[in-house]
Amino acid sequence: MLFGRSIRVNFLLKLIVTMATLVLITSFSLYIYIRYNSNQQIESTLTKQANYLLENYPNLEQALQDKKDLLKNSVDIEAKIEHAPYIHYKPKFFRTIKIDNKYFIQGFFPYKFRSQDYLLLTKNITSQIKLENIVYRGVIFANIVSLIVIIIYAFVLSKMLIKPITFFSNKIAKMNENRLSKLDTKFLPKEFEPLANSINQLIAKIENFIYYKKELFIGAAHELKTPLAVMKTKSQVTLLKKNKTVDSLKSAIEQNIKSINDLNEIVESILAFGRAEGAQFEESKEIDIIEYLNTLIEEFEIIAIKEQKYIVTDISPKSLKISIRPMLFRHMLQNIMQNAIRFTPEGSKIYVKSYIYKKQFIIRVKDSGAGLPENFDVFAPFKRTKTSKGTGLGLFLAKSAADSLGAKIKLENRAKKSGAVASIIIPITSHI
Repeated sequence: MLFGRSIRVNFLLKLIVTMATLVLITSFSLYIYIRYNSNQQIESTLTKQANYLLENYPNLEQALQDKKDLLKNSVDIEAKIEHAPYIHYKPKFFRTIKIDNKYFIQGFFPYKFRSQDYLLLTKNITSQIKLENIVYRGVIFANIVSLIVIIIYAFVLSKMLIKPITFFSNKIAKMNENRLSKLDTKFLPKEFEPLANSINQLIAKIENFIYYKKELFIGAAHELKTPLAVMKTKSQVTLLKKNKTVDSLKSAIEQNIKSINDLNEIVESILAFGRAEGAQFEESKEIDIIEYLNTLIEEFEIIAIKEQKYIVTDISPKSLKISIRPMLFRHMLQNIMQNAIRFTPEGSKIYVKSYIYKKQFIIRVKDSGAGLPENFDVFAPFKRTKTSKGTGLGLFLAKSAADSLGAKIKLENRAKKSGAVASIIIPITSHI
């Protein structure tokens, strides 16, 4: 609750400061705009009146004396000739003055340049200033009311938004590897359902990761224990023999060497898992995945030919730029291809095909082996079929790499022929 309140208070304070600043800027700008345009209209009117007087009355001093009252009553201006030696010569200029709480705008129009005489027209704009101030106060009042409405709306909205966020925060804070549970989306606003679904997918991935990690540790301990037990038993039996021959000692040493080789293979597989884990921190790079795929297949062709097996390719499109982590992609494809080569009989073919389908780049690898046994978790660590000679970590590593890339791996038996089909499905719309 404190978390939600803190966020809401900070949000409201920032909103109030921002909106108050906007109110001041908007109100002041509007006032300046109204004042400027109003003065421009008055100055334009005074200029027209000055031009009329200068053009139509040659004896302007006398005319102003005779028509003083007429000008005051008809157009509400006062006109006189002002001798202003203190003013630097200007074609015309205006100024606003305040006398006895009244506001006047004065226009100076050149009359006699040499003597620095000006036709001075003065207009009372007190009522206009008062109207502008009323408008200005009205704008400020309207903006303040709008500000209050926005703050109330923001408070209600923030309360609605903070509630689901607090729910997510509390749920995630209570989780650990022994208490992972998916979020219930029934009572969440529809706007938060995509976020809740993404979190649930992440929780599912974490559950899967923890499960396989535990399986990996248990399997590694079991796999390491077996060759060690064989070495110990064989050595003890040899030592207990009274008549130790060279052949018996040789057999014991050979068995121990075989067990050591098995240990090395297991350790190497665990190290490969560690390298694959490290590759997850690799930065994505934009590469031509078709070019990279062809390069990797050429490497596997060399291995296959040595074992008298052949790789047939059907790679399309010709080029495809995608942002991906190359090392993880290599780990994933390498384990799939190694399995296909391992289980394919001599003289047989391995088919590799790639294509784009529904914004996904798909790689299909078909082998000619015995296929997959039913009800067998091929992705679990140290799981091996009866004919497998590896450590059982290859597909586990491939799936771990696929999960990190946001990709998928599917394994199924071929429909009409013996063998298995491995499909690597990579979304091409996201950076992986």
